[in-house]
Amino acid sequence: MSKIVVIYLSTSGNTKTMAEAIAEGIMSRNVSVMTMNFHEARIEEIKVADAIAIGSSTFYYKMLPPMEKFIESLKKANVKGKLGAAFGSYGWSGEAPIDIAKKMRELGMNVIDPVLRIQYQPTEKDLEECKRLGKDLANQAKKITEKHAKPEKDKDIKEDILKSEVKMGEGGH
Repeated sequence: MSKIVVIYLSTSGNTKTMAEAIAEGIMSRNVSVMTMNFHEARIEEIKVADAIAIGSSTFYYKMLPPMEKFIESLKKANVKGKLGAAFGSYGWSGEAPIDIAKKMRELGMNVIDPVLRIQYQPTEKDLEECKRLGKDLANQAKKITEKHAKPEKDKDIKEDILKSEVKMGEGGH
């Protein structure tokens, strides 16, 4: 089963609300999701995730410094090749999600475009966009998980066929 981690840093609660709606979209696709403030995030959880969504409020035209440090620490989690999404709320400029996506790409992640930016408090329509991002992320994570699991299934099928072959002297003739 695919696993997705949604990590956020919210100053006024708007980005947290977005994170929760993204998680709701993920869950609607029967994908395991953990939503947490970046202070709660553990490297072990990130390492086992198939996809990571990261969100931050914009402050003085950029993401909040603690989130920037957190993203830099993801190098230790070996996130290269993982699926990613960036989101965030803003008051007047909205650069944080763009910066997050850029940093995720620098780490070798495959980031879904476009990033999700919402001005001020999310409306119902905005929350539907957040859910849509969660659904898109879940669907893509499922495809990746299925692609990686398929060789194992093929291997299991071949082993079953080999085990079921009847050999001479075992009553098969």
